[in-house]
Amino acid sequence: MREIVLDTETTGLSPGDGHRIVEIGCVELFNHVPTGNTYHQYINPDRDMPTEAFQVHGLSEGFLSDKPIFSEIVGDFLEFVGDTKLIIHNASFDMGFINAELKAAGFASIPMNQAVDTVRMARDKFPGAQASLDALCRRFNIDNTARTKHGALLDAELLAEVYLELMGGRQRGFGLTDDPAGGPVQAAVPVERIARPARPHEASEEELAAHREFLKRLTEPVWNS
Repeated sequence: MREIVLDTETTGLSPGDGHRIVEIGCVELFNHVPTGNTYHQYINPDRDMPTEAFQVHGLSEGFLSDKPIFSEIVGDFLEFVGDTKLIIHNASFDMGFINAELKAAGFASIPMNQAVDTVRMARDKFPGAQASLDALCRRFNIDNTARTKHGALLDAELLAEVYLELMGGRQRGFGLTDDPAGGPVQAAVPVERIARPARPHEASEEELAAHREFLKRLTEPVWNS
């Protein structure tokens, strides 16, 4: 089963305010495990870079000035993604930007039901707990020390690991496979079971006589009606 973990960096919080995508990072999964196949692209937003956004991802207007605009990379992006399920942290944000860029470039939108929101998955699994990518990395002991700033490809790689844990971890089935920590899983040890003889359940003559005497004291029993 092929899936794509996707992340974007932008100039701001809403495409409705004129903000644009400046970076896309994608990691291909097969059966929830990264294949090593990725898609990564910096994009010239054809506008200024607000200070607040620069402080988040560190992508300056000057750095992006010689990068292609979205319409120049959209074909490669859509070819990589296809109709594959998209795994996105806070999917409504990234999908909103992607579809705004697609519309501006004259392409059809990607349906929202093609995306899986890992924020919602985390909140369903851990109600009341923090659901940020950093918080989930801490919860699952995933090394995110390289994440000094947001970066689309790095965040997609981290999210791929988080998604695997949210799906049940590296040992999801019941098969005896190697432990991800490095050691083999020990085979089950057979247990010798000692068969005990069945216990007697028949009533003694004294118990039967006591039962008959008890029945005599019943008034109008239903079995006599």
